[in-house]
Amino acid sequence: MTPALTLQRPESSDILRVATYNIHKGVQGLGPARRLEIHNLGLAVEQLDADIVCLQEVRRLNRKEQHYFDRWPAVPQAEYLAPEGYEAVYRTNAYTRHGEHGNALLTRWPVLGHQHEDISDHRFEQRGLLHVEVMFQGRPVHVIVVHLGLVPGSRVRQIHQLQRFIEREVPVRAPLVVAGDFNDWGSRIQRMLRGFGLHEYEEHRAFTYPARLPITQLDHVYVRGLTPLGLYAPRGRIWWRMSDHLPLIAEFRW
Repeated sequence: MTPALTLQRPESSDILRVATYNIHKGVQGLGPARRLEIHNLGLAVEQLDADIVCLQEVRRLNRKEQHYFDRWPAVPQAEYLAPEGYEAVYRTNAYTRHGEHGNALLTRWPVLGHQHEDISDHRFEQRGLLHVEVMFQGRPVHVIVVHLGLVPGSRVRQIHQLQRFIEREVPVRAPLVVAGDFNDWGSRIQRMLRGFGLHEYEEHRAFTYPARLPITQLDHVYVRGLTPLGLYAPRGRIWWRMSDHLPLIAEFRW
C-alpha cells in the first residue's frame, strides 16, 4: 500500500495537489450551542497547502447568522477562506430565506474562466456544478466542483448531466479534475464516472464522513489526463470540530 500523503509541499513542479472540503456553511452545532468555525476553517484551508481547493456548502451571505454571531466575516466566505495569493471563485447553488450558499474554488494559479450550471433534480434540493479553468505551470486544467443530491436516483441523473456538460464544455484532451461531495455510500457513482474516463486513486481509501468517526468516503477527487499519486484525509479533534466532513487531499502528476 502506498503511504498516505503528508501535508508538505511536493518539490516536483509537475505535481498538482487538489483538496476538497465540505465546510458545513462555516457553522457547527445546533440551536444555542452552535458555534462559528469559519475562522478556524480559514487557518485549516491554508494548512492544506493545495494548488486548488474545492469547497462545498459555502455561504455567500446569511442575514440570520450574521446577526447571531458577533465575529461573522465582513466578506463572503469564499473570499474570507482564500489564503494570501489565492483567487476565489464562487457561484450560488441554493437560495434560502436568509441568504444563499453554493460551491467555491480557491486557486494559487491564474483563473482563465469559470461558469455555473444548475443540476437540481427536484424542487427540494438546489444543486449546481462550478466549472473553472486554471492555468497550472503554463498549461490549462479544467476543474469541476460538485455537490450531488441526497437521493440515489437524483445522483445518477446528476452524473448524466455532468457527463453531458463535460462533453460540451471540456476539450477531449484537456486535463480534467472533478471533485466534491458526491453523497454516495456505495460504488455506483465511481463506476459511472469510470465509464467516461474519470478515475481516482484506488490503492486505498480515505474516509471523510462523519468527521468525528469517519466510516465512509463521501468526498472524492476524480481526474482525466492526470496520474493519481495518493490521497489523505487528516483526522483529529481540530478537524472534526470544524465540519461534519473531513477534508480530502489528493496529488496527481502530469
